[in-house]
Amino acid sequence: MTLPSHVPLVVATRNAHVERIHWGSVAVVDATGALLAHAGDPHAWVFSRSTLKPFQALPFVRDGGPDQFGFTDAELALACASHGGESMHVETVTSMLAKIGAAESDLRCGVHMPDHYSESNLPPRGSVFDQRHHNCSGKHAGFLGYCCMHGYARENYLARHHALQREIGREVARLSGIADTELWYGIDGCSAPNIGMPLSRLAMMWGKLASGESGAGASADAALRRIFSAMAAHPKMVSGTGRCDLALAEASGGDWVAKVGADGVHTIGVRSSGIGVAVKMADGDFSAVYATTIAVLQQLGLPLAIEGTSLAKWANPVLRNVRGIEVGQLKAMVELTWA
Repeated sequence: MTLPSHVPLVVATRNAHVERIHWGSVAVVDATGALLAHAGDPHAWVFSRSTLKPFQALPFVRDGGPDQFGFTDAELALACASHGGESMHVETVTSMLAKIGAAESDLRCGVHMPDHYSESNLPPRGSVFDQRHHNCSGKHAGFLGYCCMHGYARENYLARHHALQREIGREVARLSGIADTELWYGIDGCSAPNIGMPLSRLAMMWGKLASGESGAGASADAALRRIFSAMAAHPKMVSGTGRCDLALAEASGGDWVAKVGADGVHTIGVRSSGIGVAVKMADGDFSAVYATTIAVLQQLGLPLAIEGTSLAKWANPVLRNVRGIEVGQLKAMVELTWA
């Protein structure tokens, strides 16, 4: 087992004393794979988690699935989402399933409490949730759509040997430049296969998504452009109300798409410059991830208003206890090294 050479990216203070240190790495890469800037270990191997979703949707888009079933761009965005399980998300998943002739019971993602609820925002008494409320249900609806259009079995669409998952593996291998046999494979939280690779290759894939240049011909490029455009046009479908990814997308005016993944992975594709940014926080802390990403974007010189915007709560936020008393602050310490 090789441990990555992470560095301190964020500290949490209490009464101005450092209490926690969050270690991690950052890679900033263009669509060709050139490393532009980094912090820590840009080549550390990481599981992509939900930052893989746009590429898991690629076979469906490339084969004309959205047009065949009449998917809107909002529905395509939801196929790439880690949504909050809000009414708009559940209604959209319901529409997607109806269009492909599938039912909620065909999904294999499981059930959890919708992500837009929290300790301070509990669901109403008596609430009942099903698989449509799962943050990955849009992705799974897209999976089922691919199976329906090709006549593949639905029951085992998450099996590693299923034609869908093999095609996803081929796409990721092509876009990452890593042989399928060398990629990491594991099982994600929604039971789908998930793929691991060096952080820099994940950033490169996001650079390709943003630029629409995969180097594999016009059809693949068109699919990447369509996915990016749908996500950029419908950021509320990609994440949800009050989420950092939504705030980042709105701050960019459609130039960036951001995607968080479990266990401290965060990616951004910047269309205007064709670059991809990938962050990995070793301890998986989301607040530390978001503070790092915002600091990285600022160091890259991208226009990013913080004060008075929805991003203010994510950039070096004040830490408070349950009574609302200020007890400390989260501070991004990341410093990019330029190639």
